[in-house]
Amino acid sequence: MEEPSVKIIETDILLISYLEHGAADGWPVLLSHGFPYDAHAFNTVSSILIQAGARVIAPFTRGFGKTRFISADTMRTGQQAARATDVIQLSQVLGLKRPIVGGFDWGGNSSCTVAALWPEQIGGLVSYAGYDIVDVSGQRHAATPSLERVCWYQHLFQSERGRECLTENRYELSRILWKEWSPDWQFDEETFARTSKAFENPDFVDVVIHTYRWMHGLNAGDPSLQPLENFLAQKPKITVPAVTIDGRADPLKPGGTSDYASLFIGQHEHIVTNAGHNVPQESPQVFADAVLKVHNWLK
Repeated sequence: MEEPSVKIIETDILLISYLEHGAADGWPVLLSHGFPYDAHAFNTVSSILIQAGARVIAPFTRGFGKTRFISADTMRTGQQAARATDVIQLSQVLGLKRPIVGGFDWGGNSSCTVAALWPEQIGGLVSYAGYDIVDVSGQRHAATPSLERVCWYQHLFQSERGRECLTENRYELSRILWKEWSPDWQFDEETFARTSKAFENPDFVDVVIHTYRWMHGLNAGDPSLQPLENFLAQKPKITVPAVTIDGRADPLKPGGTSDYASLFIGQHEHIVTNAGHNVPQESPQVFADAVLKVHNWLK
């Protein structure tokens, strides 16, 4: 599939850059990446979906690629309500009608958050992994030692030493995370180099650092988004049709996320695949099939 050119649209506070695959009149899909990835993570997924008539929008999240804040005064927050607001506003500006939203890592979080906050504007959901809405109060408590060890990067980012490390070593650090989180994925240098260009964004470090400090309850979020975060703290159930995915080899999700099933009260299916954290690139057919399943439910 030919590499699409980067497009840019304006929302309330951002110039959002995105890749668009498929015909403009296709059924809409909006796929969001996480850290440390970019919109190209969905290229193969998109090539599968457009054969089934989809129009796929893959944005570069705030702090990545050519996505830019309009004002220097805007808080560089990476909290879930901010990234979800970006997704819903992108959908609105593009005129997408009840798109299927999906993603992994931060993108799974923002997609679940959009589905919980604005279900009337969403057709369905594909989430890696499970019910991926951040429980800030829960994050203040310890996980198992084995998982705390895997989350070393989150602990590093709580300090100014971590900010310096990310600023000076963003590519090396990201490569390490790719290898640790997807132990069986043999990605090539071209794939990593294409994605790592997105880390040159001037807001990359600020957004990443704030995301993890906010998640751990150590940094405040944007006060204007607090009502949304208060609602999310109640663990609202997801009502839209949803497929959730686990990767057996993902060290960030030991044991999987099937126990979240009760938080999905619409049509729901949970699947497990032989992949690590980056399912869209490791198992693109599985991810695309999940989107197609939701699409068929909506017919």
